[in-house]
Amino acid sequence: MRTVTIDLPDDVFSALRLAPEDFGREMRLAAAIHWYHQGHISGTKAAGIAGLTRLEFLDELARRKLDVIVVDMRDLQDELARG
Repeated sequence: MRTVTIDLPDDVFSALRLAPEDFGREMRLAAAIHWYHQGHISGTKAAGIAGLTRLEFLDELARRKLDVIVVDMRDLQDELARG
């Protein structure tokens, strides 16, 4: 596993009321959710980035009231046209 270091202002942690360790976990999850919803990565890959199992990642999406299943409308239309 690789380590990425990011410099952040000290007030970021207090603004979000998170300890640095918790902030890091939240940042990984936020990035995974963003890239998953943009269609750049699969749910399995997003879960790995977030440090969760796929089921835990889907549960977290549901807990945050976010779309659990991401459907690309163009892909869906293509699939329906073939069907």
